[in-house]
Amino acid sequence: MKLATAEDMRLIDKEALEVYGLPELVLMENAGHRVAEAVAELLGGAEERSVVVLAGCGNNGGDALAAARHLLNMGARVKVFLTGNADKLKPSAKTMYDILQNMEAEIHGLEGGRDWDRLHLALKFAAGAVDGLLGTGFQGELRKDMLRVIEELNAAQLPVLAIDVPSGVEADTGTVSTVAVQARMTVALGLPKPGHFFSPGADCTGELLVDDIGLPKKLLDKDSLQMQLLDDKLALGLLPPRPRSAHKGDCGRVLVVAGSRGMTGAASLAARSALRIGAGLVTLAVPERVQPVLASQLAEVMVQPLPESGASALTADLPEQYSDASPEGVLGGEAALARLLELSRQADAVLLGPGLGRARETQELVRRFVQEAECPLILDADAIYAFAGNPDVLAQCHQMPVLTPHLGEMANLLGVTVTELRESLLPMVSEAAKEYQSVFVVKSECTVIAYPDGDLFFTTKGNAGMATAGSGDVLAGTVVGLAKQTEAGLAPLLGVYLHGLAGDLAYIRWCEGLIAGDILDMLPQARRELKECQRRAAESGSSRAVRPATALPGQNALERPRLDKFTLQD
Repeated sequence: MKLATAEDMRLIDKEALEVYGLPELVLMENAGHRVAEAVAELLGGAEERSVVVLAGCGNNGGDALAAARHLLNMGARVKVFLTGNADKLKPSAKTMYDILQNMEAEIHGLEGGRDWDRLHLALKFAAGAVDGLLGTGFQGELRKDMLRVIEELNAAQLPVLAIDVPSGVEADTGTVSTVAVQARMTVALGLPKPGHFFSPGADCTGELLVDDIGLPKKLLDKDSLQMQLLDDKLALGLLPPRPRSAHKGDCGRVLVVAGSRGMTGAASLAARSALRIGAGLVTLAVPERVQPVLASQLAEVMVQPLPESGASALTADLPEQYSDASPEGVLGGEAALARLLELSRQADAVLLGPGLGRARETQELVRRFVQEAECPLILDADAIYAFAGNPDVLAQCHQMPVLTPHLGEMANLLGVTVTELRESLLPMVSEAAKEYQSVFVVKSECTVIAYPDGDLFFTTKGNAGMATAGSGDVLAGTVVGLAKQTEAGLAPLLGVYLHGLAGDLAYIRWCEGLIAGDILDMLPQARRELKECQRRAAESGSSRAVRPATALPGQNALERPRLDKFTLQD
């Protein structure tokens, strides 16, 4: 499923009218009907339920007014509160308002103190509420009256359904300037928006429903829409079946270059993840003085020692965070480079970085290896740090590298603050992928995969329990382990999906207490679930998403025509 910015949706609506002759009023009517159905679902039925509908003067308010009519027809007791003057309603919204008036619906303004008292009481005794205050066009600061309405609504602690995006959330970024509606459920109209997936907007969205409201499918699947959800349906086509005749060489020879003194865990997690996701052969190259430690832990991994730099040359070169550490286990020098290049020539893909350390000679080794190696490269953690201030080298790699930074590493690479990166995350990441001819897997509450051609993919898997040390090492190992098992360029997508699904499976058992090893242990189960989904889809002869059997608490496999549901796990 594609995603759309506010401007994308404006152009889609415009084309629907001008090219297909689909009037705005019809779309508003469809939206209102779907919203009313979702409210009934949220409240366990609409009949005799008291519902407060909050409507602004724009088209979002018109959708809310249409929903109010359908809720009345379902037998709900509806009270509508309109912010602003009815004379300022847009034409389609004014039509919906007039219909409600003709039905003698209970409609109130919010002008005097008595109106606000009436809203307060209505919210106090309501079963639920509909947020139709602001739409996808909202940006910046809230007006004082809108701020007050939202604060009243949140204070009531009702089940709230938001139309398109919760009011106060910027649709394109998820930014909240002051306050936003805390929705239990949100119905995205046409397509989901980036703001549904990035905090704090994601924290306000609740359960996300997506409905096309009757827009032509061709408009919602245009090639010009380069943002896409990495959902179950997309994942079905990413994992080819493994033939019975496969041998370990067919499944991928992986080289992991990782680890240093005090950080052997990262190397172990990455190497084991590559194996658990199905790689045939994994070689772990580590500094020679930590090789015995890892070799004793990893029976199935070939742990190769690498020459280390001399101690006398390193003590003064260690960054501050390593200043009190022994120089043992630090890589560098011509001998290490030559050995790494030799090992890489036997590998289908190389992962470089987890726990490698940031000593100057190690960073120089990373840069030289990346420039000279001819195999596919996945760069994580300390290997990404090596290119801070000089990312142009990435564009000179023999093959397009994959980088898996978290927000701090991405900001450091680009020379900006994390705050600046968050404010313009999608354009910055997209531009970096193009400029450096690299695939970026940027880890956050919603991991984004950016390709140089402009395609952006948003994960629909994962949860807050995965915010734990080592989960990034597991992801990097998962991606490199899949490099030979799927089509070229798809390993980042499949790796992010399976890693997130494994995290969701681990969350069911360990909740916020899960650790990186739990995600690793669930990788085979995640792969099994995807294969089972593929089997069921093949039997049904349908390309429609078949959801994994195991769901997070609150997830629901509801399937309706033109309605897709996602749960954003907090």
